[in-house]
Amino acid sequence: MSTETNTDTEPSAESSTGPLPPVAPEVLAEAVENLTGRLRKKLDAAIEGCAAGAARADDGSVTVRFGEDALVTLRPGPAGTVTAAEQAVCTCLLAPRCLHRAAVLGAAPLADPDRPPHPDVDADADADADADAASASASASVPDGRAESQAGVGAVGPSSAGRVGSGAGPGSSPDGPEPAAEVLTAARLRAAAALWQAAAEALAAGVTAGGAVVQAELLRAAHTARLAGLPRAEAAALRVVRGLRAARERSGAHRLGDLTGAFRELLHIAGLLASGTAGPALTGTVRRAYRPGGSLRVYGLCREPVLSATGYGGVVTHLLAPDGARHSVSDVRPGGLARARGAGSASVALGGAALDHAGLARGGLRIAGATVSADGRLGAGRGVQATPLRGIPWTEEPAAALFARPAAEAVAAQLADRDTDPDGAAPALLGCEVTVVGAAGEDLLVREVRADAPLLRLRAAHPHPELPHTANLRRIAAHPGLVLRVLGRPDLDRAATLRPLAVGPVPGAEYTLRLPEEWLGRADLGYDLLQGSHFPPGTAAAPAAPAAEGPDLLADSPLWRVRRLLESGVAGGRRAVAEAARAAEPVTAYRPLRRAGFTAAAELAVALAAEADRRPRDPFGRLKDPSPDGYARAWLAASTHLAAAERYLVAASWS
Repeated sequence: MSTETNTDTEPSAESSTGPLPPVAPEVLAEAVENLTGRLRKKLDAAIEGCAAGAARADDGSVTVRFGEDALVTLRPGPAGTVTAAEQAVCTCLLAPRCLHRAAVLGAAPLADPDRPPHPDVDADADADADADAASASASASVPDGRAESQAGVGAVGPSSAGRVGSGAGPGSSPDGPEPAAEVLTAARLRAAAALWQAAAEALAAGVTAGGAVVQAELLRAAHTARLAGLPRAEAAALRVVRGLRAARERSGAHRLGDLTGAFRELLHIAGLLASGTAGPALTGTVRRAYRPGGSLRVYGLCREPVLSATGYGGVVTHLLAPDGARHSVSDVRPGGLARARGAGSASVALGGAALDHAGLARGGLRIAGATVSADGRLGAGRGVQATPLRGIPWTEEPAAALFARPAAEAVAAQLADRDTDPDGAAPALLGCEVTVVGAAGEDLLVREVRADAPLLRLRAAHPHPELPHTANLRRIAAHPGLVLRVLGRPDLDRAATLRPLAVGPVPGAEYTLRLPEEWLGRADLGYDLLQGSHFPPGTAAAPAAPAAEGPDLLADSPLWRVRRLLESGVAGGRRAVAEAARAAEPVTAYRPLRRAGFTAAAELAVALAAEADRRPRDPFGRLKDPSPDGYARAWLAASTHLAAAERYLVAASWS
């Protein structure tokens, strides 16, 4: 389970500032495939240090020298990306089937493949860089709300008939009919089967053995999936490759939980596709498709800074239509922190509207000829015209409806939607009225203003010290008993945790915020800095008692044993899981899970350990490597069940 964001929403390159240009995945895959077996064994060692030895020429080409006789030259195209084999050349005698060329391509960042524009998409609508790179990414399956023992899953794989047990991911529903399945073409079946096999082998290898050769097999399978028209499968494979690279490079942005979630998503998608049938959610077009939206009226809710680990920065302004539909306008470009801070007051590039993002967050727009993506993002095509409107406070509709629903109900609905969410979108914004309890480290403890409400944890949406999120939460924590409205995004990977984006006063409350009139009753925590004058004088008439935090349903559950087993498999491969099984008796190790009622989790973990330690022999009694297929199925079953169980605990923590 990860934050991350979550995603074919990542910027096109892993790094916009490195010496080597981004390389298309299929170019790297072909270069590795052309190597002999002897050279493949040397590839990982050859890749090290390539980026440090790169030199950029005035014509935009990049060269890397290997000794006196080998010089590799990369000549990226107009977009700055190496997209063809002839753009990477080497002067050695073995070129282009040489180790030098493959090593340089392997050291370069991966580029997202170019995609043909959708026939209904405005040519200029997709000019914005991906804005939700810093948003929480979608996790996998969601529990269906029943007892944990019913949340187990069946194995998914090429021979599993495409069905997942209760608690599985998109495309399944234990309480109702499944979405209509789509019969796949022979080309798609072959592509999905190849992707499943490559993913299973990468999982069995783990980070320790998941070097350039394993990654190249995944990239080739991803390219095949792209050509077969399976964009979600391709995007999932690229996320796994990027995660493997970050882990092997010991990047500060790497999180083992993120890579575990990426493997789960890839295996789930490839398994369902390879089974022969799949719903349209798995075979649909790319998410960033803009379609005509007609005439729209939208009103600003708040601004959110975007700061990605890949060097991109900017802002997303969240909007709301009169019918409650969510929309957003993004402005994300290379530039990192400086770009994220400055974009909050940059002009809105939408239909010539004379507004900046600060004005739009507290104003509105009437848009003619709007183009809208599947996730509500507004496009800035040539035919779009926009006229500024007066903004609405949170006390008026449609914004008032965000605060009328108990947070537990809103979170439960989002968790249920995750079961059928085809794109893995970030959690939707929700509003609630809370009373400040006090600080808990860098976080803020609050209690929703309703009967029997649990303690909620407000965690900085963007903890970078140069952004004011954390400082604003500290100022609010100094006023226990303060009543305020909070608009934020629930963290569906943590118990009762909300990442606030904006706060405002509660109408009619005496001890609440006092914001300037021009702020229209809310403060954007990522851009507006709360001052002493924004708080009421004195103390609350009835200060909230600093009650101790209750147990963390997620962190205190024995499910961590399953999570550790799954993550050790991702880090160390199949051998690591087998060693863990030999270290302790599986029945004894998972006894706490059974005592807590997590019987299915214990059984799936034991089955995974047994499959990992399976050591088949040939007719002569010699050990041979078992197929990774069964191990991948067992790992996916345990991982999907764990995600379902954790979702159930997160939902319970809000009640």
